[in-house]
Amino acid sequence: MGAAERLIRYCKINTQSDPDSGTHPSAEREFDLARLLVQELKELGLTDVLLDEHGYVYAHLPSNLDRPVKTVGFIAHMDTAPDYSGEGVNPRVIEHYDGGDIVLNGQRTTQVRDFPHMKELKGKTLIVTDGTTLLGADDKAGITCIMEALAYYQAHPEVKHGPIAAAFTPDEEIGEGAMFFDVAKMNADFAYTMDGDTVAVMSDETFNAASAEVQVQGFSIHPGEAKNKLKNAARIAAEYISLLPAEQTPEHTEGREGFIHLTGMKGATEQAFLSFILRDHDRAKLAEKKKLMESAAEYLNRKYGEGTVAVKVSDSYRNMKEVLADCPEVSEIALHAIRDIGYEPQVVPVRGGTDGSNISFMGLPCPNLGAGGGNFHGPYEYCVVEELEDAVKLILRIAALTAEE
Repeated sequence: MGAAERLIRYCKINTQSDPDSGTHPSAEREFDLARLLVQELKELGLTDVLLDEHGYVYAHLPSNLDRPVKTVGFIAHMDTAPDYSGEGVNPRVIEHYDGGDIVLNGQRTTQVRDFPHMKELKGKTLIVTDGTTLLGADDKAGITCIMEALAYYQAHPEVKHGPIAAAFTPDEEIGEGAMFFDVAKMNADFAYTMDGDTVAVMSDETFNAASAEVQVQGFSIHPGEAKNKLKNAARIAAEYISLLPAEQTPEHTEGREGFIHLTGMKGATEQAFLSFILRDHDRAKLAEKKKLMESAAEYLNRKYGEGTVAVKVSDSYRNMKEVLADCPEVSEIALHAIRDIGYEPQVVPVRGGTDGSNISFMGLPCPNLGAGGGNFHGPYEYCVVEELEDAVKLILRIAALTAEE
C-alpha cells in the first residue's frame, strides 16, 4: 500500500468531531479509524498497541540498536473539522497538475485567484475532494506518513533505529486533543505532531489561546409601551461587538498579529449570546485582549445597568515556545532532517495551535511538522502526494538523527 492509497483509505472514514456532544471522544465514529489503526499497527509488528476508552491510540516500535538512545515520538490526530462535512468523502487524484483552476464538481471550483499558492504546485500529483466534503488530509496525511514510516521499518529490518513511539488522538479540531493524552503511555523523550502543511516548515511556536462567552440580559416589554423601559439584548450584543477593535479581527491580521474572532451569535430581545476566540503569540497581549472584552462589558453595564452583560473567559492552550525554548535541540533535529531530505527549512509560527501546544506543557516537547496538505477545513482541501511521501522520509530521517545522538 502506497502513501496515496493509504491516505485515501483513511479519508473515506468519517471521523468528524462534535463540539456539542460533551463526550470523550466527542463522536463514536472516531473509534472506526482508531480500531483500524490498531489492527494495522499490530500487523506492522508494533508492541504495546493500545486503544483506550477515550479513543487514544498508542504504540511502540522497539529499538534494534545495541545501545540505549532516546525515544522519539510522532503524533497525529484522527478527527476532522466540524466546519464542513466529512461524510461520504470521495477523493480524486490529479496527476501532473497544470497549475490552473480545478473543477471539483458542477457547482464548485478551486480557483487560483482565491488560492494563488496553488500555482507553485504545478506538475505535482494532487489528491482533491469532489467539492461536497472536506478531504481530511488534516490530519490523516499525518497519520499516513507515520504509518508509512512504520511500514518501511517492517519491510527493511536491516535499517537501524532507536525506540519509536506513535500516538493518534481524537478531538484535536475541537481543542480537546490533549485532554486525556497520557504522556506516560506515550513514553517518549520528545515528539513531533505531523499536523502542518508543507514539509519545508517546522513550527515550534503557536498562539496562546482563550475563548470568551458573552451573555446579554435584556428586558422585554410590549414595544408599544417600551419607551425608557425596553432593553433589547440583541441590539446591546451588537453594540458590544462594535466596541471591540475592528483591526484586531482575523480578516485584518497576519503573521504574529493576534486577534479577537466572533465565532457565533444568537439572540432576541430578552437574551443574547456571543462566542469569541482570542489568540496571540504574546501572552501579555492576549491578556490585553481579555481586558478589552471585560472593559466593553463594564461600559455597557454602566450604560444599561449592572448585570446586563457578563463575560466568561477560559484559557485553551499556551504558546509551546515557552517550553521548546528550553530544549532547542528538538527543533534543531527537525530542521536538520528537513534540510537532509532536500528542502530549505522554514521556521513559521503557527497561527493556531496543535495537540503539541498542550502536550509540550505536559512534559513532552512537541514541535509541529508538515505532511503535504493544504486549504484545510473545507471542500478545497488537497494533499500533494510528493510531499506526503517526503513526510515519510522526514520521519525516517528524524529517527536516524535521534539514533545518532
